[in-house]
Amino acid sequence: MTLAFRHYDSPSLSDRLRNAQGMTRPLMLAIIDKACRRFPLLGQTGRTARLMRLIDAEAWADAALALMELELPLWHVRRIAYDEGEWHCALSRERELPDWLDAAVEGCHGDLAIALLSAFVEVQAAAAEVSRPSVPNVRPAPDPLYEPVACENYG
Repeated sequence: MTLAFRHYDSPSLSDRLRNAQGMTRPLMLAIIDKACRRFPLLGQTGRTARLMRLIDAEAWADAALALMELELPLWHVRRIAYDEGEWHCALSRERELPDWLDAAVEGCHGDLAIALLSAFVEVQAAAAEVSRPSVPNVRPAPDPLYEPVACENYG
């Protein structure tokens, strides 16, 4: 697991988003702190400064989209729909595929920014799971009685 994801706790972050009434600065900063790999590495660039200005202006949906653009360059918004009081947002790597072929990740909430960030957190959680090897990369300790022998006498 990468260093950035050692403190990543998807269920608690997902629960916080699901239970939030609306987006707040502390919630947005918690998402950046716990779910973002690239943001801390970029330092103060124009893109990170733009994101911080959007957060300061409380432009939550724009900030969520800017964060996704920064953190998930291969993912795109496939669908944003409002139905029966909830926003439904789908993120996809292959948005040109038909719906039935695409493996989109969806998030929903009454607040657009939280719906977008719910899908974002799900994608980041899936990425953290994929990046973790199923078998540890630890070499076994060599046997102290084992000594390699060269046998070059073919005659």
